[in-house]
Order: sequence, then C-alpha cells, then structure tokens
Amino acid sequence: MRTDPSETWGALLKVHAALVPRLDRELQDAQGLPLTWYDVLLELNGAPGRRLTMGQLGSVAAVSRTRVSRVVDELARAGLVTREPNPHDGRSAFAALTSAGRAALRKAAPTYVAAVQREFADHLTAHEVEVLAAAFRKVLAASASEP
Repeated sequence: MRTDPSETWGALLKVHAALVPRLDRELQDAQGLPLTWYDVLLELNGAPGRRLTMGQLGSVAAVSRTRVSRVVDELARAGLVTREPNPHDGRSAFAALTSAGRAALRKAAPTYVAAVQREFADHLTAHEVEVLAAAFRKVLAASASEP
C-alpha cells in the first residue's frame, strides 16, 4: 500500500511542529541557548573561516532568510558572533563565529545531540534514518537548483 505524498508531507510538518519547540525548550533550559542560535552557530562553525555572509547563512541555516540578520544581531549582542565588513561587497557583511560562540556551541552540543536522539532517532531504525536522510538530501538538492 502506497502512502499519499500529501500525508507524508503533513506528517513531516507535524513532526517539525512537535519537535522543534521541545528541542528549543530543552536547549534554553539546559544551556540558555535558543535553537535558532544553536543552528546559526553550528553553520558558522562548519563554514570556511568560520564565517558566512548573511545571504550564505540564510541559505544554509534553518532560520528563515528574513530572520537571519536579526538572529545574528542577537548573537552579536551576546558576544557569540561578530559582524565583519565584506571587503568584496560593501553591501554585505559577514557573520563570524567568536571563540565564545564556539565554546557555547561545544557546551550545548551534548544537550542537542541527546535531545535529537531521544525525540527523533530513537523512534526509527537505522535503515529508516538512512532513507529519510537520503530523501531529504534529494529534496534539498532539487530546491537549491531552482531559482
């Protein structure tokens, strides 16, 4: 029996709506770090030179493109990132991870990983995790190639 794609899409939205607030609450309670901050810090940590332009960050972070600048401002006020001018484009700036930002990310990582494991991965087989990851990568690749 095949599942209707709209049912699958609806389930994905419901899982997202249920789990994101739980992960956010757990990170904030345990580490004082909102999930949006964690996501931006994680993306910056993995970027070349540990910095990205706002446009690049908006493309890779789970935060919406319209919110990324505000989240970076919040992180900058907390001393976890800095804004640096882009020498190649005066209209854009880089968000750069600070040493305090890396330390906050390292400190929060065990809480985040444990919550993802408990709230998501523990309910799936290893094969299901692989299938979901492959499917999500495929959809993301297709959406990245569209204008």
